[in-house]
Amino acid sequence: MRIARFSVAGNVKYGVVDSGEAGAANGQSRGGLTVAEVDGHPFGPSAAEGVRLTGARYPLADVRLLAPVLPSKVVAIGRNYVDHVRELGNEPPAEPLIFLKPSTAVIGPGEAISRPDKLSQRVDYEGELAIVFGRLCRDVPAERVPEVIFGYTCANDVTARDLQFSDGQWTRAKGFDTFCPLGPWIETELDAADVLLTTAVNDEVKQNSRTSLLIHGIVTLVSYVTSVMTILPGDVLLTGTPGGIGPLVAGDSVSVTIEGIGTLTNPVVDASSL
Repeated sequence: MRIARFSVAGNVKYGVVDSGEAGAANGQSRGGLTVAEVDGHPFGPSAAEGVRLTGARYPLADVRLLAPVLPSKVVAIGRNYVDHVRELGNEPPAEPLIFLKPSTAVIGPGEAISRPDKLSQRVDYEGELAIVFGRLCRDVPAERVPEVIFGYTCANDVTARDLQFSDGQWTRAKGFDTFCPLGPWIETELDAADVLLTTAVNDEVKQNSRTSLLIHGIVTLVSYVTSVMTILPGDVLLTGTPGGIGPLVAGDSVSVTIEGIGTLTNPVVDASSL
């Protein structure tokens, strides 16, 4: 099931993206896709009961897709693919390397990544698989990890690389507004253990890897992170980026595609031009 957060007629709603008859019949939606409105939101205790639909349905082309979730926090994992570790001249970490991105960094598909061009001369893309949590949890054992994962989405851990190196820690480099695109929706029925992940800039593929190459896999990451902090419904965990990182400049379009989920695309602008 693909759960989207979207805006229609100025109202923000959640919905299930599918090939409903309404959209397929009138030809107004992208590839016949429609979005069926969800009653309320899909997170929290009621999630186990399944989503309830209101009966309203919209052609996907007629709505604006938003970031599929507004997390209280974005927990991220650094240096979790060997080829990325090597391209930065580091050693693979013995344990997951955790950092945080602020919730204010989150944007949705189609929204612009704003390069802080007066502060940074090197802003990079980092395509990643993102885990979306569906319930409050802490100290989750390996065998119960599937119970707390609501689904998966695409993410771009945008990074001011020069500031990352100069600061010696990552908060500023990872924390600018617009530095955490998420979307286009949450896929709740994906086996994410071995799926293809690619990142393209202006349609040229720059990253091409599989989640099976994660140094620390999904189960390990969830257990490790929840041993440190309480996770709230809707929180997001970025699992790390593969090798092939590189810079973005104003005018670029960057797309993260994950097999079984879809494609997250964002344009790039300079903050000084806004």
